[in-house]
Amino acid sequence: MTIVNPILRGFNPDPSILRVGDDYYIATSTFEWFPGVQIHHSRDLRHWRLLTHPLVRKSQLDMIGNPNSGGIWAPCLSYSNGTYYLVYTDVKSHIGPFKDTHNYLVTASDICGPWSEPVYLNSSGFDPSLFHDGDGRKWLLNMVWDHRKGRNRFGGILMQEYDEKAKKLVGPVHNIFRGTSLGLTEGPHLYRRGDYYYLLTAEGGTRWNHAVTVARSKSIFGPYEVDPENPMLTSRHNPDLPLQRAGHADLVETQTGEWYMVHLCGRPLAATRTCNLGRETAIQKVEWTADGWLRLAGGGNEPLLEVEAPSGLPVHVFDESPHGTGVDHFDDASLNIHLNTLREPPDESWLSLRERPGYLRLRGRESFSSAHGQSLVARRQQSFVAEAETVVAFEPETHQQMAGLVYYYNARNWYYLRISRDEELGKTLAILTCDRGEYDEPLEQEVCVEGWPQVYLKLKLHYERAQFYYSADGKSWTAIGPMLDAGRMSDENAEAKRDGVLLDQGFTGAFIGLCVQDLSGTRKHADFDYLAYREDDET
Repeated sequence: MTIVNPILRGFNPDPSILRVGDDYYIATSTFEWFPGVQIHHSRDLRHWRLLTHPLVRKSQLDMIGNPNSGGIWAPCLSYSNGTYYLVYTDVKSHIGPFKDTHNYLVTASDICGPWSEPVYLNSSGFDPSLFHDGDGRKWLLNMVWDHRKGRNRFGGILMQEYDEKAKKLVGPVHNIFRGTSLGLTEGPHLYRRGDYYYLLTAEGGTRWNHAVTVARSKSIFGPYEVDPENPMLTSRHNPDLPLQRAGHADLVETQTGEWYMVHLCGRPLAATRTCNLGRETAIQKVEWTADGWLRLAGGGNEPLLEVEAPSGLPVHVFDESPHGTGVDHFDDASLNIHLNTLREPPDESWLSLRERPGYLRLRGRESFSSAHGQSLVARRQQSFVAEAETVVAFEPETHQQMAGLVYYYNARNWYYLRISRDEELGKTLAILTCDRGEYDEPLEQEVCVEGWPQVYLKLKLHYERAQFYYSADGKSWTAIGPMLDAGRMSDENAEAKRDGVLLDQGFTGAFIGLCVQDLSGTRKHADFDYLAYREDDET
């Protein structure tokens, strides 16, 4: 029996894995999307479901004003003496010489919460990790950012003791590992096995040179000896591998003593070498050698698409669709678990499931360019072949009022099929696009839908191709606009430089969303009757 990778498809990066009894949990980064941190659950390491989000309140996570790909970076999930611990970074800036990275801790007695109010830890760097030592002491690790000219920006892995009673870090700060020649040392996780402390780090950067480095020491403070066959995992030397960008890993031991490692990966589109599904999570079976080093069970150091499943763990398939495929009729009192908002939790002032029962009502606020008040509800694209459909009732009074279906990566990269109003044509459909901040309207003539009480909208995705459609009745569909490049909704396209200076970077993935803008400030609303999301099983 095998496990097919990736196990968490579509924008689920920086995995932190935890076993408590017979249950396995993986926490992943969510960046500027709310709620914060995704936690998936499994009992056999093969089948996973999205279980919960721990950061659901603005008091836990206030991302208003955060930049693209700011917010939650690399959470770490751990457990000790009946308590779950989650440490995470809220990134307020990350372009240029400085990074404003605030690290926090929340706890819960149940994985599904409620989770506590956050305890502030430090701001010295990102990718925090909490290690519970056998003597009861707790240690926080994080990479340290060094902005000084001529220095290694990734300045090593810091460690400091956490006093649980005082709820703060105490004692001296130790730089326990300054990395290898691969560089960009981050993502630390610490383990104790036998006589050694083992330190896993991510190196080489989260793009094509990503890698997993292992080092060990008999003292928690070091010095740490690097695996002589470093890197332990990477795709950097083989561009033909289906799983690229392999790195940022974490370990778990099964109930029967087998070891597995989850890691970040990306699956590039063949034509463009862009990963519009974002950075995903894969798993590899690993084993310990006689001399105490970690190796892939299949040999070598390249990630496998299929790995041997654990022996002794019964197959456990969940009833629900792992990606939330199907039709959401907005009949529940709250948004379903697969839907997300930008930077802030839903609020009745702009999002309502009650004002018109069975509909999602969104009140128009700011444009996609804003890092503050956007009326946008979206879900991850989790398959290369997928489609999304909705129907919207909207009566705009001005060109500044818009509503519709968006294919969204970040504020500078999106495709938008929108309803608005033209002074001559009345209510119209048009496509708006933004590619690395360059705005365009590819239709020569907007499509008049004046007098239509509602408009059906659809987006079909097939690898590199994205095509919008519209309909009056939801049965007969008409393509609108050109075939668009789905690969533009990717980290690779989002990264922009001018004269060698980084202007923008991205770490997320493509989303499909429902949205309303009202640039006149009157908060005109639109009503969405449903959101359908379907995938092709071949991917």
